[in-house]
Amino acid sequence: MKLGLSDIDASQVEGNASPDIKHSLLAALQYMQLSHVSQSTSKSLGSFEAEFASRLQLTEVSILSKAEEPEKLEGRVVLQAIVDEEMLNDAEHVHGGCTATMIDMHICSCSTMPIFVLTASTTGHGVFGVSQSLNIVYHSPALLGDKLRIVSTTLTVGSRILSSRSEIWNVTRHRLVASGVHIKMVPSEPKASESAKL
Repeated sequence: MKLGLSDIDASQVEGNASPDIKHSLLAALQYMQLSHVSQSTSKSLGSFEAEFASRLQLTEVSILSKAEEPEKLEGRVVLQAIVDEEMLNDAEHVHGGCTATMIDMHICSCSTMPIFVLTASTTGHGVFGVSQSLNIVYHSPALLGDKLRIVSTTLTVGSRILSSRSEIWNVTRHRLVASGVHIKMVPSEPKASESAKL
């Protein structure tokens, strides 16, 4: 059964962000889950992003004062997922590519969400941006059945350059699985060239 946007309930998501912002993030997750479904057969087209998005549970959306600079704000988003067999490599740990996907998925990437939250809260217009750089450090393995908590915060949000940090925590084993810094940019509008006009 396909849910409409009016069916999305943001009341279970903790944090001080507005219900509209929480609703927007839940709608982005729903879009990711449903965007890879055949319109004619209603069957999944098998996209890993869509499958993974269906595993994510949004638990917190907040706008907080930065600990190091209290006059500055940061966006904070927390999601959770349970490790299942499709996320594992041959060693039966979460695959590094799956970890990278958690941090940098299409529209609703864990690292992009706090950027959207902060820009929507401060300017009224949420920004997603496009990736420039993604740096990931792998700290410890996560195993089948482990509960993961993905905590993402903004680092800087400028007029063109955006950055965030994501940490993937293993709640079951009390370990940091991976951390990543994602640098994004707001793309400029394309300029029409002579060849594009033809």
